[in-house]
Amino acid sequence: MRQPGDRHGVPRCPFLLLIGAAVALAGACGPARGDLPGGQDRTSRVRSVRITILSTMLADTRGVGEWGFAALVEADGRRLLFDTGARPETVLANAHELGVDLSDVDDVVLSHHHGDHTGGLLALRRALMKDHPGALSRCHVGRGIFLPRPREDGREGNETLALKAAYEATGGRFVEVGEPTQLGPGIWLTGPVPRKHPERNWSGRGQVKTAEGLVEDTIPEDMSLVLDTERGLVVVAGCGHAGVVNTLEFAREKVRAAPVFAVVGGLHLFNADASALEWTAGQLRSMGLRHLLGAHCTGIEAVHILRDRLGLDRRTCVVGAVGSGFELGQGIRPGTIAR
Repeated sequence: MRQPGDRHGVPRCPFLLLIGAAVALAGACGPARGDLPGGQDRTSRVRSVRITILSTMLADTRGVGEWGFAALVEADGRRLLFDTGARPETVLANAHELGVDLSDVDDVVLSHHHGDHTGGLLALRRALMKDHPGALSRCHVGRGIFLPRPREDGREGNETLALKAAYEATGGRFVEVGEPTQLGPGIWLTGPVPRKHPERNWSGRGQVKTAEGLVEDTIPEDMSLVLDTERGLVVVAGCGHAGVVNTLEFAREKVRAAPVFAVVGGLHLFNADASALEWTAGQLRSMGLRHLLGAHCTGIEAVHILRDRLGLDRRTCVVGAVGSGFELGQGIRPGTIAR
């Protein structure tokens, strides 16, 4: 007799049904352990987060400011440096003055090729490896970062190309990221971000040499760091050249469709007009953004406009300064100047 739901009249075995249900549930929950590097689980959540800004334009009571960005990110005991500032010695000096020890940080992430994010890499590697050979020895970069950027005068405009050989000569290794990649449980790199919305957060003046020839340099390698916590996603951006909305939508698609709890870093909104800021605020509001620490190229005026449009306040939406940061469970640490 054909059982209900069995089109072929074959009796169903309860044991097989149980197995099938288990397989279907596993598929619905994402890859099982072992499908990701090191047996990691896509469903893992980061329990503790502490982010400290080491390079940005606004200096506080300690440290020096510059047009650049760098932040130490600590997640469940794992420590990584996100970007390295502009001048060779800035991050080293600021870390020393703030009492931040970088000697055991093996991983560094470069959000994109611009010198205000890569300028400190070599000096940091050379200084820190004296006591710890593995310090900053793995450098994660988005695919496309080493593409040539010829200038009008014929010189190479990609600062990272000039850096590559010298860094590798120290024993450092570049790891190119072409897609969303998990560095540890709940710790993700977006890889290059699709440009669904025309945010155009780049100058439009540069060119990049690709297999198809010279094209406008949209900073295709731009990527961000995503920490998946129980409270939502915490995202660290260097310049946000891919667009903060594009980046966050991609993170929610590829990591987890969760609210965005916090965004820290540069969003390249300093020259955005009123309509662009209104649109951005509306998108961020729809994603549930609760904390914004806007540093580097976000822009001081842009941060205050977003604060107003998002319904945040001086505790939850702050201009980033050297030494300021964000901590899960505590919120933004504004420092003195931006309090």
